[in-house]
Amino acid sequence: MVDDPFTEAELTELALAADPSLAADTDAVPMAEYLGQVDGLLPQWYMPTPMVRGGSRWRLPVVLVIVGAFVIIEALGLCSTFGQLVPG
Repeated sequence: MVDDPFTEAELTELALAADPSLAADTDAVPMAEYLGQVDGLLPQWYMPTPMVRGGSRWRLPVVLVIVGAFVIIEALGLCSTFGQLVPG
């Protein structure tokens, strides 16, 4: 840990003073590797690891019934925004 971390103004000053045409040092380390976050090609917040689906098969039919009910309500021209079916 750094005892006296850089302020945002100091970091901005360093970034603006840097020469973008210079090549990186041969011993430069990527930031993710330096921080120990090398899991894959994409960061975890961008594309998380897929979750294993559980063994319960009841979720899909329940979701389909709920979505189907809303489609039927809309097809009949009713409004269900506030929980009561009223002509929309």
